[in-house]
Amino acid sequence: MIDSARRALLPILYQSAELVAINKPHGLLVHRSPIASDASEFAVQLLRDQLGQRVYPVHRLDRKTGGVLLFALDEAMNAAMQQRFMDGLIDKTYVAIVRGFTDDTQTIDYPLRRDDGVVQEAVTHLKTISRTEIPLAAGKHATSRYSLVELTPTTGRMHQLRKHMAHVLHPIIGDRPHGCNKQNKLFLEHFSMNTMLLHARQLRFQHPTTAELIDITAPFQTEFTRMLATLFGRTE
Repeated sequence: MIDSARRALLPILYQSAELVAINKPHGLLVHRSPIASDASEFAVQLLRDQLGQRVYPVHRLDRKTGGVLLFALDEAMNAAMQQRFMDGLIDKTYVAIVRGFTDDTQTIDYPLRRDDGVVQEAVTHLKTISRTEIPLAAGKHATSRYSLVELTPTTGRMHQLRKHMAHVLHPIIGDRPHGCNKQNKLFLEHFSMNTMLLHARQLRFQHPTTAELIDITAPFQTEFTRMLATLFGRTE
């Protein structure tokens, strides 16, 4: 039986007979991975124990990314939802805090190379929500600039948003290894913050069997909310 303290780490955002979505904490792996041998807890096992039944992750979030994570509760729904993700039929929206002032809108069309050398097309749409400049010296600059952005990927490549934001010179705060080490150190020293500020905000899709439009939104988590208030004077 999972205890109440651990259950709080997996808040349920949506649940039906066939699907369940949680607000995945930053730092929690979706499932076991040989490249993360230091981890002892995984969303799949925690949610399985919490619900008392088998669960199937139909997509992935990076370990460092928080937000909406969707699971199927049977194999048929798992296959149906994975196919919808592959077919680009799932609308995904992320929110991030990045270095510098971003454009009002931008489309990042930049192919990404997989570990095996295969190059894949990758497209991300960006919309700036807010900008801020704070009196915190960074390198030769007397102030530091940041943007709060909405990111909408139309492809689903590994680390796509992290790599795309680094490519346009607006790395996500707290990202390693794609981000800015100087900014990450600055946030650790001045704000005691080492969370990657990337949040999977929303999933929208048509239910495979009922055709109902499902819209799932994940509230920001503690560190993201703290940085929103600190940098932008807002909670949402």
